Amino acid sequence: MKSVLKLMAGVAVIVSLHSVAQAKDLVVGVSWSNFQEERWKTDEAAMKAALEASGDKYISADAQSSPAKQLTDIESLIAQGANALIVLAQDSDAIGPAIEKATAEGIPVVGYDRLIENPAAFYITFDNKEVGRMQAREVFKLKPEGNYVFIKGSSADPNADFLFSGQMEVLKEAVDAGKIKNVGEAYTDGWKPENAQKNMEQFLTANDNKVDAVVASNDGTAGGAVAALDAQGLAGSVPVSGQDADKAALNRVALGTQTVSVWKDSRELGKRAAEVAVELAGGKKMEEVAGVTTFNGGPKGVAMQSVFLAPLPITKDNLNVVIDAGWISKAEACQGVKGDVAACK
Repeated sequence: MKSVLKLMAGVAVIVSLHSVAQAKDLVVGVSWSNFQEERWKTDEAAMKAALEASGDKYISADAQSSPAKQLTDIESLIAQGANALIVLAQDSDAIGPAIEKATAEGIPVVGYDRLIENPAAFYITFDNKEVGRMQAREVFKLKPEGNYVFIKGSSADPNADFLFSGQMEVLKEAVDAGKIKNVGEAYTDGWKPENAQKNMEQFLTANDNKVDAVVASNDGTAGGAVAALDAQGLAGSVPVSGQDADKAALNRVALGTQTVSVWKDSRELGKRAAEVAVELAGGKKMEEVAGVTTFNGGPKGVAMQSVFLAPLPITKDNLNVVIDAGWISKAEACQGVKGDVAACK
C-alpha cells in the first residue's frame, strides 16, 4: 500500500512539474489597431517586459487602422501558434469572426483597452466613463457656460461613446439649463488628429470662431483641435481636454494650449494584460483573475469579465506627478514654457 501511495505521489509531482513547464514558453499574440500612435509603444514595452519575466514569448501585428487587415492579422497570429491573444480592436464587430475562431480553438482573448463584446473574451481597460467625466470637469471649471464643441473618438470604437456618456453626465445639468450650448459634435474617423482638425475647422467656421470650450476625447484629437484653434489665434484661450498623457499633449498642458490630459498609466495596463493572458492560457478561469468584475455596459449589454484600472487627470497643477513617475522628462514636458508652471521651475 505504501509503495502504491509513493508511486501516486511521484506521479502527482511529475504532473505538477509538467503543468509548471506548460505554463512557460507560452506565445502571446498581440494585434494592434494602429501602432503609429505614440501611446501603444509604451503599452508594448510593458507587455514585453512582463512576458520576458514570466518566460513567455511576444509576437505582434499592426493592422494600420484597417479592420480587414486586423481580421487576417489575428488569424495569422493563431497560425503562428499563439496560446493567447491580446487585441486592441480597430472595429470590434468587423473582427468578430476571428475572435470566434480563436475562442472556438480554446485560445483565450483579452480585449485590450477597447471593448470586444463577446462573453468568451476578457476585457481590460481603464474606467472610460470616468475618463470622460474627468475631461468634462476640468473644462467646465474654466468655462461653466458658453459654446461647447465635442470632438469624439471613432464611431467604430465603443470607448468613444463611453467617454461621451461620462462627459455628458458632468455637463447635462448646465446643458439643460441653457448655460452650455452644444454647437458642434462629431466622431473622428480612426481617432486620427487630421480628421479631428478638419472637424474642428468646420465647427469654427460654422460658429464664426465663437467656440468657448472643446471636449476632445484623446490627445490625438486634442492635438488636431488645438492646431485648428491655433490657426485662428485661439489656442490657449479655449480650454481643450484629452487623454493618454502623450508627451506632446503634456507639453501642451504646460504651455497652456491644452487644459487636461487624463493619464492612464499604460505601463500598468500593458503589464496586467500580459499577466492575464498568460494566466488564462495556463488554465485560470476568467472569474478567478485578481480584481475581476462583471461589466455589462456595452451597446449589446453582454456580461463581460473585466478589470478596470484607475485614471488620473493631469493639469498644470499636478504636472509633476507624471514627471516624478518617469512617464516624461522635465525637459520634454516643459519645452518652450515661459509661464508660471510649478513643475517647470
